[in-house]
Amino acid sequence: MEPVVVIVLAGAMVVLAGVTITALVVLLRRTGGMTGTPIGPSSEQLAEIQGELEEARREAVEIRARAEQEAGELFRRSEQQAAEARRRSEQEAEAILRRSEAAAESAAQLRKEVEAESQVLKYELKELRSDLERRENRLAEREQRLDEEARRQAERARKLAETETELADRREALDRLAQERRTVLERVAGLTSGQAKSELVREIENQAKREAALIVREIESEARKEGEKRATKIVTLAVQRVAAEQTAESVVSVLHLPGDEMKGRIIGREGRNIRAFESTTGVNLIIDDTPEAVLLSCFDPVRRETARLTLEKLVLDGRIHPQRIEDAYERSRAEVQELCVRAGEDALVELGITEMHPELITLLGQLRYRTSYGQNVLGHLVESAHIAGIMAAELRLDQMLLKRCTLLHDIGKALTHEVEGSHALIGAEIARRYGEHEDVVHAIEAHHNEVEVRTVEAVLTQAADAISGGRPGARRESLEAYVKRLERLEEIAQSYTGVEKVFAMQAGREIRVMVKPDSVDDIQASVIARDVAKQVEEELTYPGQIRITVVRESRATEFAR
Repeated sequence: MEPVVVIVLAGAMVVLAGVTITALVVLLRRTGGMTGTPIGPSSEQLAEIQGELEEARREAVEIRARAEQEAGELFRRSEQQAAEARRRSEQEAEAILRRSEAAAESAAQLRKEVEAESQVLKYELKELRSDLERRENRLAEREQRLDEEARRQAERARKLAETETELADRREALDRLAQERRTVLERVAGLTSGQAKSELVREIENQAKREAALIVREIESEARKEGEKRATKIVTLAVQRVAAEQTAESVVSVLHLPGDEMKGRIIGREGRNIRAFESTTGVNLIIDDTPEAVLLSCFDPVRRETARLTLEKLVLDGRIHPQRIEDAYERSRAEVQELCVRAGEDALVELGITEMHPELITLLGQLRYRTSYGQNVLGHLVESAHIAGIMAAELRLDQMLLKRCTLLHDIGKALTHEVEGSHALIGAEIARRYGEHEDVVHAIEAHHNEVEVRTVEAVLTQAADAISGGRPGARRESLEAYVKRLERLEEIAQSYTGVEKVFAMQAGREIRVMVKPDSVDDIQASVIARDVAKQVEEELTYPGQIRITVVRESRATEFAR
């Protein structure tokens, strides 16, 4: 039995005993027991006492029942509290168990990570030790070579000192011989050395003046003949299309290496050097089985030249790592930029053009590395400017203005790798941005008829461009390949349903597609233009871009009678 129930029952018994004692006291008082009178209650008193005892028993029974009820209630409460306490203790024990398990798992995971990291660190430490040993070996070999070089230098210095002493002795002997010869000559000629020197100077001066006059006359004659010959040559270029220098177009540059072991340095550990080189320069570096050579591939010629100079500097230096690659690339880019500026300035000097914006000069210089069908673009511009100047002189127009128009007509090709669109419109926008005359801008944008020609300068720019690019030997594409390309363009456009006629225009730079208006609507015309452009891109190779124009014409005809 629970302690609380025992305490409640004991209390109930005490109360009952108290009631009994109280009843006895009342009885004694009534019978005179407390006053010293003899005991002998009457029947009424006994009946009354008996009733009070019964009343006391009933009260005791009620008190006992209430005590038992309260004890039961307290017992149930104690059981509930004990169950709740056990449940809470079990939950706390489970939580503590889960936390301990999680802590054990974390400790195991942490131990695994620490072990893995320690293995990686051990491997890296081993690599570092081996690298350090290799470097120490190389340093030792280098120190040995330096010692040998120092010994050779010391031996060379000793021999050089001996040679200098011998030369000094010979110089003294020569001085003595010269003095003796001068004395003999003075005695034979009857003149002192000063007099002979003055006479010789006067004779040489007179002879030099006569020869200078002859040379000046010859130079003037040669210059006159050369000027006439050069003028005749330029006129012949303009009229007869004489062949000039041709440069093959390529998107690959080859760099020769001192040895095949340099390829391993270029690749680097796990390929980090070649990745850094391609990421920095934007040029693909191809290392194959070609002995002592690597390939640089990129469609941007300026970027490819910068990458070639960068790799050349790295190979000459021998130290190749990502930081050196970035430093060499910055130096090479500055060098190429300087070469571009110099090439643009040389072109302006050759044509006698002044006061051009520096950015235009730089873009002109970049065309030095750009070719079109094997013809160097900058050479083509200079040649076209010469031809245009001759035609302007014959027509008594402004030669400088026409040279400027022709020199800048392909300036947009310097940005075709960076900006989408026709090089003519791109070049016109660039010229307008940098303050060129409106006639120059119009000649640039109209030299491929992409806008309507409005000035004589634009017409002559087109003529000079055609003469320079169309003369035999200027460009690599043959007439047969050109005709086949035009025929293929017309075949591609003619193969679509609803096409009536196809015309290849502007030397294959534009296709006019005439469709049947009753079988092709406006939406279908747009679809045909897009499909033709996509098929041309996939099947043909061509410079610049080709415009596809679909023409749908509706006609209504009636007769009045």
